[in-house]
Amino acid sequence: MRRLPSSVVRQRRAFAILTTGFTLFIMSPVVRAEAAKVDKAAKPETVSYAAQPGDTIYEVADRYLSDPYDWRVLARLNRVDAPRRLKPGTLLKLPVALLKRDPLMVRVLAASGDAERISKAVPPLPLAEGASLGEGDAISTGSNGFVTIELEDGTHLTLTPRSTLALGTLRRTVLTGRTERDFSLIRGEVESEVEHLTKPDDHFEIHAPSIVAGVRGTHFRVNYDPVATTVEVLDGKVAVGNAETHAPATKGKLDEEAAAPQSQLVPAGYGSVTRGGAVGAPVALLPAPTLAHPAKIQDGPHVEFDLQPVAGATHYRLDIARDAGTLDLIRETRTQTPHASFEDVADGTYFVRVSAIDGAGLQGLPRVYAFERRRNGVDASAGRAGGARSYEFRWLASRPGVDTHFRFVLSRNEDLRDPLVDAVDISGHRFVVTGLPAGVYYWTVIAEQFENGRFYETAAGVRSFTLAY
Repeated sequence: MRRLPSSVVRQRRAFAILTTGFTLFIMSPVVRAEAAKVDKAAKPETVSYAAQPGDTIYEVADRYLSDPYDWRVLARLNRVDAPRRLKPGTLLKLPVALLKRDPLMVRVLAASGDAERISKAVPPLPLAEGASLGEGDAISTGSNGFVTIELEDGTHLTLTPRSTLALGTLRRTVLTGRTERDFSLIRGEVESEVEHLTKPDDHFEIHAPSIVAGVRGTHFRVNYDPVATTVEVLDGKVAVGNAETHAPATKGKLDEEAAAPQSQLVPAGYGSVTRGGAVGAPVALLPAPTLAHPAKIQDGPHVEFDLQPVAGATHYRLDIARDAGTLDLIRETRTQTPHASFEDVADGTYFVRVSAIDGAGLQGLPRVYAFERRRNGVDASAGRAGGARSYEFRWLASRPGVDTHFRFVLSRNEDLRDPLVDAVDISGHRFVVTGLPAGVYYWTVIAEQFENGRFYETAAGVRSFTLAY
């Protein structure tokens, strides 16, 4: 018996994700092709190929079939008696099930925090930007982990913390260019921005234990936990079906007629909740919240945001990213109130994405704002000076290495109107006021800096003291 080429793989690939208790089995295209050969009585689905000058049956089989020794099947199907002589222009029928499918690679576009690659062959490895992934791999994120992967056509998938995504079939048919891309969400959330599929039979699906979401070019999120699975569509359309019936199909145009009876076609701006295997009807997503004071410089100890409340919202979600497209995420939080605070955010320019969550758990439409993180706290204190009616005020800006001037304001009013003292352009770190009569006073100091062509000012907050003689 002749040995098959080493490039032909004839086995099932098994992959176990131990941390989640799920096992994902991925059948290689060659195994699927072999299974298709079993029923020899069935008429195979075929595609046509016009023979080129110099073509032989052997060469056509080698270029376009998974198993080059299937030239016999090709010759028999097309009734070719002389395999080495093909007339140019001859239309050959090639069985779809036997076509060669090259693997597609996936690149890690961004990774932050605790994120690992899980593979059958090796122990889990930390993920870093630029790493390559393929069929059979899985991505797992910890409590602070984010990963965005990029497919060859520019499609992006982003995992948020506590999520696991398995990479299933990733193939391109050599002859037709058809792509097959399947992913399994084992836990957590994946956000997908899928480039429009160029061929009618191109295939892109996200599988979760309870649903299958099929698309042809869209922006959507899938979130799975044991209680419910949510799908939120931001752009395009998504066919959502029960995982047991594998209802959605991504062949051709996605429309109401194409949707399977047990699936829901969810348009942009809508979401669906699946509980107990029942795929929910589309529900309008909540509008995006508005950020209060979007131009505020985040110069305090924490990065803090306030949102204008959204009717119907039970929670709010805020994500911080390094890019406007929110592909390079670094932080997230969910709050029951329209206020959020983040600790330990380094100086720099960032983007915050805000959205509201309704009572069913559907995350609403997002809005993205740019903001600048530039920590510059001002520590201030006050006490009596040498004279009986003298008071000394001291301060220090926490941002070193930047030329800083200060403004000192003293008033009888808590809102600092009608100031008794409004001293500007102070280069030192102290100011003495004498001759103050008894009473209650309010004061503040403002650090003023000019850096990188921009003016900044940071106030220490209004403080008070009482003089009694």
